Amino acid sequence: MIPVRLSFFVLRPLFFVFCSSFFFPVTAHADILVFKSGQTMSVRSYRIDGDTATAMLLAGGEVSFPAAMVTRVDPDEVPYPAPVADAHVEAPPVPVVEGVADATLAARPFADLISSAAATYNLDPRLIHALIEQESNYAARARSKKGARGLMQLMPATARQYGVSNSYDPKSNIEAGVRHLKDLLSRLELPNALAAYNAGEATIRRYGGLPPFPETQNYVRRILQRAGR
Repeated sequence: MIPVRLSFFVLRPLFFVFCSSFFFPVTAHADILVFKSGQTMSVRSYRIDGDTATAMLLAGGEVSFPAAMVTRVDPDEVPYPAPVADAHVEAPPVPVVEGVADATLAARPFADLISSAAATYNLDPRLIHALIEQESNYAARARSKKGARGLMQLMPATARQYGVSNSYDPKSNIEAGVRHLKDLLSRLELPNALAAYNAGEATIRRYGGLPPFPETQNYVRRILQRAGR
């Protein structure tokens, strides 16, 4: 009987570990990237190829940026749930306006103002619709916590730059927002111009392209999808 009892005590910890893999969530290791700007970002993994660093994001996907931007990498003491191999979580579908009939597009809010401004500055009205939908969802009185206002969420400094006295006026707001986007496009490629509209041109210059911020990356991705780019 003694050998049997010993076997039970030896096997019990293994049995517990085996069951834990089914009943307890699995956690994985993460790293915290510390940038020269003082900002930090938690990532699944991080690698350097020459002068380029690539970070694997916790939510999936990856982002690349100049390796010189990172001052150090610290271990993240807060574990995150490891992805399950057979689980697939999709983000809500983003409506794409490419191929939408002109009559349908014309029925959207402020369509005449958008078409007029887009024609004036030689931009695709679908791109402007996509940006407005992302920024304010066509709410002319929208105001963010940071103070951005109106349909195209003009910051006060941007409104002053383009001579807008009332950012809640749809016509003034759209014209200034489209001009601002056109100016950014004169210096940057479309994805970087959209990122600059969201995070500021200085941020794009600092990171040499799309910044490693999920919010800005999702912002750019959703507008491009909505615009059919």
